[in-house]
Amino acid sequence: MAWEQIMKLIESIRIAMRALAANKLRSVLTMLGIIIGVGSVIALMSIGRGAQKYVTDQFAGLGSNLLFITPGQLQDGPPQERNDVKLLTLADMQAVGDRRYAPDVRAVSGEFASRATVARGKKDMEVDVHATMPSYPDVISWNLELGEFFSQNDFDQHARVIVLGSEVYKELFSGAEYPLDQTVQVNNLLFRVIGVMEERGGGLGGNQDTAIFVPLTTAQDRLFRQKTVSGDYQINVIYASVVSEEQTQTAIDQITEVMRERRNISYLSGDDFNIISQSDLISVVGGVLGVLTIFLGAIAGISLLVGGIGIMNIMLVSVTERTREIGLRKAVGAKRRDVLLQFLVESVTLSLVGGTIGILLGVGGATGVGLAFDSFEAVVGADAIMIAFFFSMTVGLVFGIYPAYQASRLNPIDALRYE
Repeated sequence: MAWEQIMKLIESIRIAMRALAANKLRSVLTMLGIIIGVGSVIALMSIGRGAQKYVTDQFAGLGSNLLFITPGQLQDGPPQERNDVKLLTLADMQAVGDRRYAPDVRAVSGEFASRATVARGKKDMEVDVHATMPSYPDVISWNLELGEFFSQNDFDQHARVIVLGSEVYKELFSGAEYPLDQTVQVNNLLFRVIGVMEERGGGLGGNQDTAIFVPLTTAQDRLFRQKTVSGDYQINVIYASVVSEEQTQTAIDQITEVMRERRNISYLSGDDFNIISQSDLISVVGGVLGVLTIFLGAIAGISLLVGGIGIMNIMLVSVTERTREIGLRKAVGAKRRDVLLQFLVESVTLSLVGGTIGILLGVGGATGVGLAFDSFEAVVGADAIMIAFFFSMTVGLVFGIYPAYQASRLNPIDALRYE
């Protein structure tokens, strides 16, 4: 009995392939919705996962034991209600870096970020200015391509020295021109170039290669003239490098105690600052990108529904065109389930062939996007391929049931008389 069922299935497949081959153009156009749907689902999910991996790698490049300390509270409400945020200062940073009070903090650095115009000769560009500390490259694990970062002496002397991001260097210096000890203008003030950072790409503040780096003291005394009311140097964020990843929570507790004491926060009052770890950032950003990936995949899946409707439409047309054939098969002994199986096989075959082509196009498209952008790699997961393939088969089965059922219910006498 089992062998007989297998033979019937093989015969149904043979008839289905012959029927599809007899109308090649119609079959291809019917499969188009499935091809586009499956290809879109795989490509968008792969690109979305690639974006998650890219962001995770960017944070991992900072090291696994970095903390970010920022002013205010994330739950403070809309921006217009945050006018009383107490700013961070250079003294706060120095207190956090004091090993007597925070022994699990290895090193600290602060940063004040703003915008400025950097120019050399007839070339100029708008850049992000990172006014920071000599310890900055060590704390955030970023090396130099040429020269050196500014020293503690440069910082203390308010020296007009500058380190360029890799894209700023390429924009201002043509060809292989050596940049060190050359001068550039930042908001019409002359600075001496002492280094060029390694190429890094995107980060928390966008493309970090389009940034310049100057001593915090120089920036706030000569460029922006922005200090706190007490005259201390203002800082947007404090970076704290922990001695080891296992000590992260201990370091957070130590920093919290130091900051609360410095800012005179009473026992029952909430903090007016945030301490964020890399794992927190990766979790939040990864979660957002994960939801976005699913959302994009769901939108692409709509085309699978459209493709399924197309299959149902064509199969109903096929039933009408082959009414006499169905009547003849029934007249010579074919049962309702045989006719039902034949048309279901045709519908599923359309979906599976379309799904296979869609998988190839989706993988190819995702790979092409990865090759088109440096340091970005689309992640083509086996689960995305299996889900797309399963759904394509399900679409063919679900949308083929009604036409197959209609064909199986035809009366053989009426079918033979159909013109």
